[in-house]
Amino acid sequence: MSRPLSIFAILILATLAAAARNSVGIAFYDVDRIYDTIPALFYDDSDYTPDGRYGWNTERYTRKIQNTAAVLDSMALDIVALWGVENEQVVRDLAAACREGYSYLHRTLNTLDGMDFALLYYGDRFYPERVETGRRYLYVEGECAGQTIGLALCGDVRTAEWLVADLREEHPGVPLVVLGRVGRLPAAAFGLHDATARAEKAGRGNIRRAGGWEMRDRILVDTALNCRGGDVYARRYLVDQKTGSPLRTYDRGVYRGGYGYSLPVFAYIRP
Repeated sequence: MSRPLSIFAILILATLAAAARNSVGIAFYDVDRIYDTIPALFYDDSDYTPDGRYGWNTERYTRKIQNTAAVLDSMALDIVALWGVENEQVVRDLAAACREGYSYLHRTLNTLDGMDFALLYYGDRFYPERVETGRRYLYVEGECAGQTIGLALCGDVRTAEWLVADLREEHPGVPLVVLGRVGRLPAAAFGLHDATARAEKAGRGNIRRAGGWEMRDRILVDTALNCRGGDVYARRYLVDQKTGSPLRTYDRGVYRGGYGYSLPVFAYIRP
């Protein structure tokens, strides 16, 4: 297993080095359910409490925060969209655990499982000016490198197509970057370029399914923006060397203390 991963990592390093110069790095990371340890009132998080099925306690929560922050610090990108955080306190703890000085934006989505989106960003590289929320999506419009762009974060493939269509109609002059679970959204029909398509064609993906890699999360970049490349962010420590799959926090109900079931995806743009 180590040999394929080494080649994978070398390709990622090459992509990072070639694209980073004079560009804005953007990532999407499904952090695989970061709950705090306090029972919620308006949704069911009972599995992720000290008395719950997963025995979710302060030690495990702290380790999850530290693991996720280590990935973010390793990427060192300008903007990181997160899916799977329970509340603002989780986001605050995560930002505080990072070495980099990230600002953050969080919105409650009122989902049945309590999962929300958040955005970590360097305040001198991105300045949010408009925020919209809905079922399994977050839209953040702001200034990036002197130009207004719109970031559309999707947590549900059924949401992606109508969301992008609506954004094109309501904000026709704003270049879009669509991140997350977009399914088979016809990117070209909406003036978008799939920054992860090349990596997928080469056999890479950000989750493992049926013994192979699958590109479940994507980054679609407006053709009005200069996309400098995109890929899956892989490091040896993120993958179980015995199975070849991402090293999970829980695997079939057993605590493994890993990072999560998916890898981040990233792209570089030049507004």
